[in-house]
Amino acid sequence: MSWIYLLFAGILEVIWSYSMKLSHSFTRPIPSFITLISMIASFWLLSLAMRTLPLGTAYIVWTGLGAIGAFGAGVILLGEPFTPMKLSAVILIVMGMVLIKFSG
Repeated sequence: MSWIYLLFAGILEVIWSYSMKLSHSFTRPIPSFITLISMIASFWLLSLAMRTLPLGTAYIVWTGLGAIGAFGAGVILLGEPFTPMKLSAVILIVMGMVLIKFSG
């Protein structure tokens, strides 16, 4: 169950980072509200996952999912540039998360 909590915490991290961008420094009420609610829910689910998962594993997977998802949201939804170097970075993040998972 901890991995499910962690997966949803990572998804919520993507939602709050994307909605934070849309909030324009918290000057738009609806994206600001979505940012705060999804941030709280993401941290809560992360804390539930940390009950049984090691700190390093949980945190690295959570931030990795958030980083990859935020990158994807930026490219797909905001038209940010997609380059081979950025793709290489995403692959390295995924490889790092996999190595952390299987190292323990």
